[in-house]
Amino acid sequence: MRTAYSVETVRTAERALMARLPEGALMQRAAAGLAAACAGLLGRVSGSRVVLLVGSGDNGGDALYAGARLARRGAAVTAVLLAPERTHPAGLAALRRAGGRAVTADRGEEAIARARLVVDGIVGIGGKGGLRPDAARLAEAVARSGAAVVAVDLPSGVDADTGEVRGAALRADLTVTFGAYKPGLLVDPAREYAGVVRFVGIGIEPPPADAVLQALQHADVARLLPTPEAESDKYRRGVVGIAAGSARYPGAAVLAVSGALRGGAGAVRYVGPAGDAVLARFPETLVSDAGPAKAGRVQAWVTGPGAGDDAATVAEVLAADVPVLLDADGLRLADRDTVRGRTAPTLMTPHAGEAAALLGVRREEVEAARLAAVRELAARYRTTVLLKGSTTLVAGPGGGPVRVNPTGTPWLATAGSGDVLSGLAGSLLAAGLDPLDAGSVAAYLHGLAGRLAARGAPVGAHDVAARIPDAWRNVRG
Repeated sequence: MRTAYSVETVRTAERALMARLPEGALMQRAAAGLAAACAGLLGRVSGSRVVLLVGSGDNGGDALYAGARLARRGAAVTAVLLAPERTHPAGLAALRRAGGRAVTADRGEEAIARARLVVDGIVGIGGKGGLRPDAARLAEAVARSGAAVVAVDLPSGVDADTGEVRGAALRADLTVTFGAYKPGLLVDPAREYAGVVRFVGIGIEPPPADAVLQALQHADVARLLPTPEAESDKYRRGVVGIAAGSARYPGAAVLAVSGALRGGAGAVRYVGPAGDAVLARFPETLVSDAGPAKAGRVQAWVTGPGAGDDAATVAEVLAADVPVLLDADGLRLADRDTVRGRTAPTLMTPHAGEAAALLGVRREEVEAARLAAVRELAARYRTTVLLKGSTTLVAGPGGGPVRVNPTGTPWLATAGSGDVLSGLAGSLLAAGLDPLDAGSVAAYLHGLAGRLAARGAPVGAHDVAARIPDAWRNVRG
């Protein structure tokens, strides 16, 4: 599992390690990893023009020492000093000894225009808010130059702890991060600025219990996937109920059922007005028109996709003493106090617009601060929340690490994709996974299925559902 830590936790771990090492050893480890990454990006180092954007902190020191290593390999290295009086003195001396040169910020644009590679060492992980005017001007020059950009630990101008971007920021092609992942590298909008992220171990060991973000990997998902045993039957494997769809939106029911059938539960019960459409596509579905309370035994319910204004069905599902997944119209129709008062688990799956409506803010505010939004929703509703979007996040009601989904593709932004995800996650709930795991595993498989279905071309939600078994096999290896 990939874990990310707060700035405070990372700095505490760094101080503990530095107390046991010779002075400057930790920075040299970081610089060596940074220089190696830069050299790999350049291919041919000798003769390449490299520009270092150097701020006042240790981040700038890392860049200077890495620049010295590149200069010793024949690169023409120029350091642009944004705060000359506060530049890391030993790093600057090392660069000059290696044959590099330094200029002030007013001459930076000229150097950037000729660069093949720019190293962003302006602001470290403690930076807050956007870039200051001088740095923002240089960031604009970098964008115009077409040079490759490597960020030191984190792109300058983004918030390491929250993933927010509150002003001008520098976009990197590659970010070399040291010792531990930072939340801003995994959560949009900051993640978009980081490019490819390369981890360099420097020996720090933050306590796993202090992680603020977790990203499941293949092995974690494989461990959580439900597996039938020799004595399993369809009921022992779990039955998921789908109360979704309407005369106007029968397709939502079909798509939710399509996800549920591929999610590990042994059977799918459907309740609602789209029964004929569901049976025509999936004859194995157990269809009832008696309402959720009389549909038969289920281990979990999914309600909301395509429900229109059917608040009565949503309320009936919420009254059941089994896990419930609320999506789409169900989020709007559900009574907040009822959700908060449930004793059985609830998993809510809004996209940014739905989350904004629930929080009473603008959609743009949710998209700008996704981590804060998912935590706030989970706290307000005392439930697990899966916030869909460019980075899907899953937060539990009791705090603790938020899960961030590493799979997916922009092609998943298509009508009905969320309905498939809801059915898949509901099936995992019925199979026995808790809401945090069910949401995380469903998002992972759904994102992977989207990649397999798209392969660089547009896809429909039904294509994504059809590739869920392939994603399952891929994870299992």
